[in-house]
Amino acid sequence: HVQLVESGGGSVQVGGSLRLSCKHAEYIFKRCAMGWYRQAPGKERELVSTIKPDGTTTYTDSVKDRFIISHDNGENTLFLQMNNLKTEDTAVYTCAAGRRMLTCVWNYWGQGTQVTVS
Repeated sequence: HVQLVESGGGSVQVGGSLRLSCKHAEYIFKRCAMGWYRQAPGKERELVSTIKPDGTTTYTDSVKDRFIISHDNGENTLFLQMNNLKTEDTAVYTCAAGRRMLTCVWNYWGQGTQVTVS
């Protein structure tokens, strides 16, 4: 069954904002991080941001001070607030969640949502 369901992508002008959501199964985000990846046409997939259950966050340099990752434990939903969007942010964004094995590994993936900035 589907564990991660994304929403919130779309088209926006340069400087605009979008918020991505990723609703997930209740058993996810208990021990391992969740995050957002993106992939632009012709480019490698890039890890944009992560958040751990203890609230620790990371961001790739190009989105620092513009994107905010957060998680609503009550709603089992991961968010990515994207502000001051640039054309280079155009990509398919995919949420991901880790699963604890010997260590945490990325094991669950959303379907991807297109973000287009022009």
